[in-house]
Amino acid sequence: MPPPTRPALEDPARAFREHVEPQIEVMLRVALSLTGRRADAEDLVQESLLRAYRAIDRFDGRHPRAWLLTILRHTHVNMHRRRRPDTLADWDRVGDARPAFGAARQQSAEDTVVDGTLDEQLAAAVATLDPRFRAVLVLVDVDDLSYAEAAATLGIPVGTVMSRLSRARRRVREALGSDALSPGRQS
Repeated sequence: MPPPTRPALEDPARAFREHVEPQIEVMLRVALSLTGRRADAEDLVQESLLRAYRAIDRFDGRHPRAWLLTILRHTHVNMHRRRRPDTLADWDRVGDARPAFGAARQQSAEDTVVDGTLDEQLAAAVATLDPRFRAVLVLVDVDDLSYAEAAATLGIPVGTVMSRLSRARRRVREALGSDALSPGRQS
């Protein structure tokens, strides 16, 4: 006998206000870390909110953040799929290409958060992490997502989030060394 299903939420507008609207700020932070540009992040959140509104009648009311971040991740994948550039056949021709006219490379949203809120040693330690470990560390420790929410956002199992986070934290501690971790240290 199949398990009983929870009924869909009865008032879609009320359900949207209660479950979705409180999560918009988190969605924007995660979208910014995915896209790297504020305008693209806002577009991604807007499209995700439209999809959530259309599907709110099928939402059971449990774990709204995980539900919304899954929609956000799928929307990001779909939007990226539509805009996928042509691949470059010969990477050797690119070499050490720099932005046109000597423009500086734009810093990613993740790097902006790390640089703006953490001291230089910690920022350097986080920057050396593999992107897979850095993404989990930022989602859980900076954006304050739960393991389940980070797993839903990244499309990986919760156990993988936990192991990557553990490794990321250990590598940051090792990179900082004992001097950086002692209380009352001087900058």
